[in-house]
Formats: sequence, structure tokens, C-alpha cells
Amino acid sequence: MKVKAISAVMIHVSDWKEGLAWYEKAFPQSKRIRYPEFQFECLELNGIQIEIVNADEKVGVGTFGQVVDWEVESFDEALEHLTGLGATLYRGPGELEHGRRMCKLKDPFGNLIGLRGQ
Repeated sequence: MKVKAISAVMIHVSDWKEGLAWYEKAFPQSKRIRYPEFQFECLELNGIQIEIVNADEKVGVGTFGQVVDWEVESFDEALEHLTGLGATLYRGPGELEHGRRMCKLKDPFGNLIGLRGQ
């Protein structure tokens, strides 16, 4: 198997429309994409689709499981931006190699977002 790249990040929330609106603010560089033939909307950021979908009995909302860490230009700016939108610090900040830092934030829906940067 040859992996080319990450194509999508799927985030499960209780209300996908509310979640999509929040993540659109959280990632203001993203572009909203509509697929009318599937009655589906998502965000695109640097070639990766951010797909906000309703949680269900198979995949719920929460802080367990995999977390995507986003590399940011300014760690402090990104942390301030997301907490200003209602995310709360969950873990960290911690130190990484080469003077970089990382943390995990909980979004208003109960999921985690990771940040890495200087």
C-alpha cells in the first residue's frame, strides 16, 4: 500500500450545521465546499477536507481516540483565536523539539483539536 496524503478529517458533532459554522470560524482560511448531489457540505484547507458530520451510535463525540494536530504559524495567536471561539484548553501547552509547543483544546462539541507551532 502506498499512502499519498491525508485527504479528509472527519469530526463528529451533535449538529453538523452548527459544527460546520464553528469550524469555518475556527479555520478562517478554509473554503466551504458544497456537493449538492450528495446534499453534503464540508471545508477545504490546504488540500484536506474537514468533514463535520453528525455523531451516531457507531461514532460518538468525545475526547477519546485520535486527534489531529494542526501546524500553525503562531502558537499563541492560534490558541487565543480558538479559545475566543469557545474552545477550552484540555492538555498542555507542552514543549516540543526546536522551540515548538503543542496543546490540545476541546471544541464546543466535546472533540479535541491539537495545535503545534512556535
